[in-house]
Amino acid sequence: MGAFVISKRYNDEYKFVFTSRKGKIVFTSLSYELKFECEEDIEKFKAAIETADFLKFKSSGGKFYFKLIVSGNHFATSRKYTTSLRLQKGIDEIIRYGSISEILDFSGNDFIFIA
Repeated sequence: MGAFVISKRYNDEYKFVFTSRKGKIVFTSLSYELKFECEEDIEKFKAAIETADFLKFKSSGGKFYFKLIVSGNHFATSRKYTTSLRLQKGIDEIIRYGSISEILDFSGNDFIFIA
């Protein structure tokens, strides 16, 4: 089962990613000023996953990706895939596990590496 992982961007805005069962990022959300907005959108998505649209694209470099549309609004953008089959597997994983996936909050972690 996948997971929604909330974290902070470098500009102090929040984002979340949906990770697959194997830990690979499937899609990344847009930015949010407040963490609760992020959490609310995840819950809304989980409740309305059946109505989500996946717009498929091919980049100029030949990679495949999709934009996730929820309630007529751009919600998230996927990572790049090497084949259209892998792209479809990513979409299938979202549909299969998205509504039951847990939410992990790593936005409060300040990673400090001491040399």
